[in-house]
Order: sequence, then C-alpha cells, then structure tokens
Amino acid sequence: MRAAVVTAFGGPEAVEIVETDVPEPGARQIRIKVAAAALNPVDAGVRAGVFGGAGRRLGLGWDVAGTVDALGAEAGWTVGDQVVAMAYGALKSLGTHADYVVVDADAVAVAPASLDAAHAATVPLNALTAAQALDLLALEAGQSLLVTGAAGAVGGYAVQLAARRGISVTALAREADDALVRSFGAGRSVAGGVEPRSVDAVLDAAVLGATALEWVRDGGSYVGVIPHTEPASVRGVRTTAVEVTADGARLAELVALVDEGVLTARVAETYALTDAAKAHERLAEGGVRGRLVLVP
Repeated sequence: MRAAVVTAFGGPEAVEIVETDVPEPGARQIRIKVAAAALNPVDAGVRAGVFGGAGRRLGLGWDVAGTVDALGAEAGWTVGDQVVAMAYGALKSLGTHADYVVVDADAVAVAPASLDAAHAATVPLNALTAAQALDLLALEAGQSLLVTGAAGAVGGYAVQLAARRGISVTALAREADDALVRSFGAGRSVAGGVEPRSVDAVLDAAVLGATALEWVRDGGSYVGVIPHTEPASVRGVRTTAVEVTADGARLAELVALVDEGVLTARVAETYALTDAAKAHERLAEGGVRGRLVLVP
C-alpha cells in the first residue's frame, strides 16, 4: 500500500510517498480502509522534526474517515462499518495518510451520517482538542471566554462548543472572518485583542502565549493547544495546555453534535494522497480556513 512518510526532516519536499506492507490489526484494534484523512499543523511539525525521531521513518496523519476493513480479537466493530478515528502519536511509523491504517478500537466512532468522508475526516483531532481544552477550563454558563484563532479548525469548534454551553464567547479573528465566527456562536469578534484582564479564560488556539495571558482576569484560566508550551502563571492565572487523547466515546458525542448541526466541519481543499507534498506546501502558505484533506 501507499503511505506518506518522512525519513529526513525538512520542508514540504521532505514528504515521501512509499510502498509498504498493509498493517495487520492486533487485539482490540481495527484496520480502516482510508477514504479521507485531514492534514493538520501537527503533521507539519512531525515533518520538520519538532517532535524528534531523527533517523526513523515517521508516518504522517492523525485524522481518518473510512471503512472498517479487518478486525483484531475483541475489537467490537464489524467489517464494513463507516467510521472516524484519531490515530494518536507524532512518532508512529505509519499514520492515516495512507491507503490503510490500524487504530485502537476504543479510538473509533461511527462516522457522521450527515457528512461525506472528506468533511468527516476533519472532525476527530480538532473537535477532540477543542472539547478537551474546554474541559480543562471548566467554565460555567455565563462566564466569559476568549478564543484566539477562532476562525481556525480548533478555534471554530471551541467557539461552537462553548456557545452551546452558555459561555459568553469573544472570538479573536481577522475582520474578514467576523461573519464566520459569529455564525459559530461568538457574541462578538475582535481583530486586535480585548482589554487586559477582561475575560475569565482564554483558549489560545492561535498560540499567542503571554500576549493572550494578559487578557485573562486575575485568578482566571488559560489553556493552550501545544503541550508544555503554555506561559508561566501570573496574577494567579492558572495556565495549562491540552494534550489531546484518543477517545472514541467522546468522539461519538462530537459526531452526534455534527449530525445535529451544532458543529460545522470545514474542508478548504482536497488533494490526492500522491500530492501530499503539495498539500503541505499549501498549509505552509497559511490563511487556510477549514482543513486540507488527502484522498487516497
């Protein structure tokens, strides 16, 4: 089968398409025939060597939508099931940017009935990250939240999930994205930030760090989206970062919200798997709204 990998770190040109053996599922695992797989910033980080792994073949891709193709013992699924999943790990030898991928059965959920495969593939990593980040903030209805990068994939899901919980959301986004973030449920949008110490919490999807921390009131909360990179606490503000975990049960809840119309899955462009390097080039250009998706 074909798979997108890196064997030496670098820019988009470092992405290779190789022929490799079809993986076999072990106990409590399933194999998915990939229909679509989103490209995320974490993949660019793997490609560039941010997570280490020099000298190894590293597979790319965390998100997948497709069909259950083979089962390990006690997997609990059925061949032919339409599913979505997140394949966690920056240093895996094979990722979801491939013809087939093996994932743990408890990382899998039934695919959204309302979406095609390309849109479904944009849900797992980004929606789970947003949901788990909001869990860390533990805000109550009526409290205020600033979401930076609110027009992006994680930020957009965060705005929608927070608004559904009755949280007062301010979206930090470009002026051109004002209508978009308001459609997600933001009560207001700003392009240049808010008054210092004016919100209960920040979900920093744009990775602004200390700048975003200044907008949190004394004793409030800050959560980042890159583990171990959150700024140091000041003024009693609790700072942390989400480290997303695969969770099929939680993913199923998010899929249900997609099918209810609460969450909006967005595809910016699709690329053939063999054009993975071109997709990385487009991601590096920036300004993508929605996810780039690879289709084998």
